[in-house]
Amino acid sequence: MNVTALSEIEQARFNMVEQQIRPWDVLDEDVLQALLLVPRERFVPAPLQGLAFSDVELPLVINSVDTRETMLTPKLEARLAQELQLKTTDCVLEIGTGSGYQAALLGQLAQQVTSIEVDSRLAAFAQENLQRNQVGNVNVELGDAHEGWGTAEFDAILVTGSVPVLPDAFKYQLCIGGRLVVIVGQNPVMTACRITRTSAASFETEKLFDTLIKPLRGVAVSQFKF
Repeated sequence: MNVTALSEIEQARFNMVEQQIRPWDVLDEDVLQALLLVPRERFVPAPLQGLAFSDVELPLVINSVDTRETMLTPKLEARLAQELQLKTTDCVLEIGTGSGYQAALLGQLAQQVTSIEVDSRLAAFAQENLQRNQVGNVNVELGDAHEGWGTAEFDAILVTGSVPVLPDAFKYQLCIGGRLVVIVGQNPVMTACRITRTSAASFETEKLFDTLIKPLRGVAVSQFKF
C-alpha cells in the first residue's frame, strides 16, 4: 500500500490498524481487511468523529443524551472479532449493539448477524448507521438478551459487555462447533474467554486475555468487597 497517497482519514485508519491493532495480536488478514473497509468514523457520534481512530472508549451520546454506554477501543473490537474465528457462512448473535460498528465488522466476516440492544436510543442509532453505510446483513432487534435470545442456535455469539459469571443460556444457543466470546469477571479482574460447544452437552473454555469493560446492561453485579 502506498501510504503517502492516502487521504488524511484513510491515513488515520491505516495508522489505527498498524499502530494499535496489529501490535495487540490481531493478525488475521480477513479481520484486518474488514477494519479497513468498515468506516468506523461513520458509527461514532458526530461530535466525537475526530476521535474515531483513537485508542480510547468513546461515550455514546445520542442527540445530547448520554446513554451511559461506550464504544469499545478499536483494538478490543478487532480482537473480539478475531477470537470468534468466523467463516463467511456463519450466522452470528451479538448481545449489545451499541453504535452498530462491531456488528458491521462481524457482518464483513460472516453471512448474517443478529444484534440485540436493550436501549431503544442505541438500537435506533445503530440501525441508522448500518443503513447509511449499506450494511445489509445485520439485523438489529430491541430487547433484553442478558439471559439469551430466543431458541435459535448460532455459529458464533459475541457478548459486548462483561458478565460476572457466564450464563448457561448463551452456551446452549451455540451450534455444535460454535464459539462464544465473552468477557467474564468484575472490576478489577476480567478475562475474555472463548467457549466452544463440542457436543450437545460438552463445552471447551479457553482464557484469551485480560481486559476491563462495562458490565452488560441487565446483569446484576455483586457489590460484595473483601
